[in-house]
Amino acid sequence: MAKLLVKQVRSKINCPLTQKRGLEALGLRKMGQVVEHDSNPTILGMINKVKHLVSVEEVK
Repeated sequence: MAKLLVKQVRSKINCPLTQKRGLEALGLRKMGQVVEHDSNPTILGMINKVKHLVSVEEVK
């Protein structure tokens, strides 16, 4: 299974509550924080909700 590195690049201030909770579900609490996740439909759906706040890289 592919791994994804997800980094928060924009602030969650003034975002809807669902997007704030999406970031927390991904494990992102601060700007610049990076987390690693497996690539599965659940994680990809959460990333899609907050794609304007994060950057995603695939790890080989």
